[in-house]
Amino acid sequence: MSEPSRIAVPLDLKPLTTLRIMAALWVVLADYWPDLKGAGAPPPLIASGLLGVELFFVLSGFILCHVYLEAFAAERFRYVPFLWARLARIYPLHIATLAAVAVMGGAAMVLHQPLSHAVLYWPALGPNLLLTNAWGFNTDAGWNHPAWSISAEWFAYLMFPLFALSAWGMRRRPVLAVASTVLLLAVIYPAFERLAGFKLTNATIQWGALRIVPCFALGCAIYLLWRSRPIRTPRTAVLAAALAFTTAIALVAASAPTALIVACFGGLILSLASLTSTGSRGLSGPVGVYLGEVSFAVYMVAIPWKMLALSGAQKLAHIGQGGLPWPLWALYFAGVIPVAMVAHHLVERPARAAMRKWTPRLPTIRSFPPRGETSRNIA
Repeated sequence: MSEPSRIAVPLDLKPLTTLRIMAALWVVLADYWPDLKGAGAPPPLIASGLLGVELFFVLSGFILCHVYLEAFAAERFRYVPFLWARLARIYPLHIATLAAVAVMGGAAMVLHQPLSHAVLYWPALGPNLLLTNAWGFNTDAGWNHPAWSISAEWFAYLMFPLFALSAWGMRRRPVLAVASTVLLLAVIYPAFERLAGFKLTNATIQWGALRIVPCFALGCAIYLLWRSRPIRTPRTAVLAAALAFTTAIALVAASAPTALIVACFGGLILSLASLTSTGSRGLSGPVGVYLGEVSFAVYMVAIPWKMLALSGAQKLAHIGQGGLPWPLWALYFAGVIPVAMVAHHLVERPARAAMRKWTPRLPTIRSFPPRGETSRNIA
């Protein structure tokens, strides 16, 4: 079977960047909903917002294969510099949000304000600093709870050569690769719930590192399918994206099985990536792309901003524990974006650039394709 037709690389897949802010705000909306006065039980679309983390995980597998699989196949992949680049991406803002939580928690203690013991849970500080806080070493996450997911990401980064090896081995069978990962989803979600007693999508500090594995694998498989160019025209890509969005919303609203929803996320990513590869400019506008670049900061500052905003509302507006009236809640929800913008420009971007100026220079990891299978065969 011949290699799939080549897609010009590198491609800046702007629609996928825009998708990131949608996923981040979905997660934040689910977390902030209980703070709305009189909100009641959230509708399924909001209650399922934590599935935005699964969407991030699938995206991560796709993007890392898009960026690094060619180097892996051509035996130019350097493991330590790869890990350093990924660390530069996630670690500075992680440390900054830990420091912010420490300052706010300390201030609350000094002012004799109520503070959950889990906020400054000192046994969890070490795993947080080592990015192992989703590896099951603690019973309480503490600090900035969403950081569990970057611990899971770090686990996937450490395992990336194995994912890349598997993806390379399935490069001529992308449909089989996708079918295999969808089957993995269909098996692992009900099996985990039966064994653990709770859903895998609720796993954070316990089994959070496992939670990323099927999603990341699906992202790698979707990349293989995308590079085979199943969608070849802008019109088809737009129609596929519209269908994928509609289907995903319908499945979430119907509380469909998680495996089916996550599989649909893979189809959504495939169709959005195809917008760019077919020449469409859909979802590539500067506002959406910029917010997508800020999305990691949105996710990471959501809890520190929540602590600050709710405390400020209680003190300045004399609002009790019953939640915020909707105008204040809307400002509170929207306020996470400017806070994230500040964190992105003052911490995330400059710290990442500073770290990447010095990258460890170590030998390459020799990948495993037969000699002669080089980057000319990788789309």
